Amino acid sequence: MTARSAAAPAANARFQTGNVLMISFCHLIHDVYSSFLAPLLPLLIAKLSMSLTQAGLLSSLMQLPALLNPYIGVLADRISLRIFIALAPAMTAVPMSLIGVAPNFGVLVLLLLVAGVSVSIFHVPAPVMIAGFSGNHKGRGMSFFMVGGELARTLGPLVAVGAVSVLGLEGFYPIMAFGFIASGWLLFKLNDLPVSGAVVRKPVSLKGTWSEMHHILLPLSGILIARGFMHAATASFLPTFVEMETGNLWLAGISLTVYESAGVLGVLTAGSLSDRLGRRRVLLISLIGAPLFLFLFTISSGWIEFAALLVTGFTLLSTTPVMLALVQEHSVSSPAAANGFYMLVSFMARSAVTVIVGFGGDLLGLQTTFMISAALGLAGLPFIFMLPRENKGKFN
Repeated sequence: MTARSAAAPAANARFQTGNVLMISFCHLIHDVYSSFLAPLLPLLIAKLSMSLTQAGLLSSLMQLPALLNPYIGVLADRISLRIFIALAPAMTAVPMSLIGVAPNFGVLVLLLLVAGVSVSIFHVPAPVMIAGFSGNHKGRGMSFFMVGGELARTLGPLVAVGAVSVLGLEGFYPIMAFGFIASGWLLFKLNDLPVSGAVVRKPVSLKGTWSEMHHILLPLSGILIARGFMHAATASFLPTFVEMETGNLWLAGISLTVYESAGVLGVLTAGSLSDRLGRRRVLLISLIGAPLFLFLFTISSGWIEFAALLVTGFTLLSTTPVMLALVQEHSVSSPAAANGFYMLVSFMARSAVTVIVGFGGDLLGLQTTFMISAALGLAGLPFIFMLPRENKGKFN
């Protein structure tokens, strides 16, 4: 079967495991590069004599091109999903492998902006292709895809630190070769896709895409904002919270690994489960479980705290493949543009909420902020019932 037929909506209901794994593995390789900044930031601060304010801006600046996501989606729909997805690993590998060579802050910002554009070029159309390869099992496909991204968050810092340890901060750039290998492999394997509109026969405007998708995107926006408070608290401040509570730096470090590892299992499970039980039901389970167990984690200690952290990571991080599947199932005219809108909302919610959570931590303390974040997470529940009903299970 050709990649052309796999990409066409509803052309084949069969789950194409090989193609899904190929895109997911390249997602892993791509996101390994995009995760280089955080572990190398202390070395970059020392080399470029950056202030902490400048250092704090770098991550936000790298994510700034996410504002272009809907437009990138329109281009991908009209030009070629294959070209966008295949070139992105190399395009991200180059600037991220050169950050150690940057002679000043301005050049470093430029490299990160280029990498940010490339990150969007990959992440906006890739779920569309995953949906095409997944047939009637889009949730399972999105789970495999998101596992690649979650694993990259774990492996990326190890790769970056290992490369710099062997080659030095200014000499580790040859590691970009793996990005070129991934891009070449994708170009070869996806060669059967047409150069124009791999999925969309007649792409519509951004306004038309929003009109088609607002009944999905508006409820998902509410869920993303409510979920964002819990995600910001754990992803950004979990090690700090654990260190402040226990005084144990080792426990603080391993807490994030435990959380992310549980999240990988959640991501792998939730998409496939939503194929059988329905998207709304799985989102409901996740958005009830995550706040309750985050609250339990905040007020407990010992093995109860550890178990609560596991369940928090499993439930909280499991929602993404379900929401990606929802977007692709309801997008008919411009699936990449629809995913661009979703990613734009996700970026804006995550960025704004992280600042609010940080301010809350300074004002009220992290324990109180964690509990408030858990309570605000429950605010996402009404938005689940605004999503379209499905014919999967009697409770949907």
